[in-house]
Amino acid sequence: MKNNKYILSLSCPDSIGIVAAITTYLAKHNVFILESSQFGDKESNQFFMRIVFEMPLAGLGLVEENFPEIAEKFNMQWSIVDLTYKPKTLILVSKASHCLNDLLHRAKDNLELDIRAVASNHTDLKEMSSWYKVPFHHYPVTKETKNKQESQIIDLIEKEQIDLVILARYMQIMSSDLCQKLSGKAINIHHSFLPSFKGAKPYHQAHERGVKIIGATAHYVTENLDEGPIIAQDTIHVNHSHSPKDLVQLGQDTECFVLARAIKYHVQRRVFINGHKTVVF
Repeated sequence: MKNNKYILSLSCPDSIGIVAAITTYLAKHNVFILESSQFGDKESNQFFMRIVFEMPLAGLGLVEENFPEIAEKFNMQWSIVDLTYKPKTLILVSKASHCLNDLLHRAKDNLELDIRAVASNHTDLKEMSSWYKVPFHHYPVTKETKNKQESQIIDLIEKEQIDLVILARYMQIMSSDLCQKLSGKAINIHHSFLPSFKGAKPYHQAHERGVKIIGATAHYVTENLDEGPIIAQDTIHVNHSHSPKDLVQLGQDTECFVLARAIKYHVQRRVFINGHKTVVF
């Protein structure tokens, strides 16, 4: 009988016996563990665990049916998902094309996403989306129509049963209401190594300050602008010979692979939100 692979992810208040209880339970159900990672945070007193396991599909129902007994004992938040599941994804963009192009290409190659739609407040990237055969939705926005525009986005999310929203250089500030609706399932790429150089033209700010490294930050979206829990970051070394244009090009390359890395971690259930921070296995 063919075995399927699954990911068990959980978090709960830290205490003695969690690992023993889980592994014993899985062993009793003839579950074969392939990977296991865990972390207990002394500051928040929270425990996090991710297990990749395999077993026949026929036995999964029994594992899921009885696991709540352990979850209730330790006050766990938990989920079991198929390792091969591709989350239904919506990408939000404005005019910059580099992150969208990179994600659409990776989704055709090795990034496990089911991209259901691209939505934008401009039409600049419609042709690119069409080339990849991804539906494009134009939702123009002004100060007066912001609520209507966000309602259109919410309707699209509900219609397509979206699991993940990616802000691929989407240059609009979301309302608190929309941020709360997308809590834990919206990832933004910020064109700077947060928390430095926030706001407009960060590469020009960096150039004026003569920085020696620039970077990019992928984080979950919250109502506090560019302050959501960080998933992935990276930097690249620069020097006095680089112009602002050079920094933009180098920075865009960094944005692409940092965003892709963060999405990969999220899809593989490696990321756990821990207050204002994340645990990434």
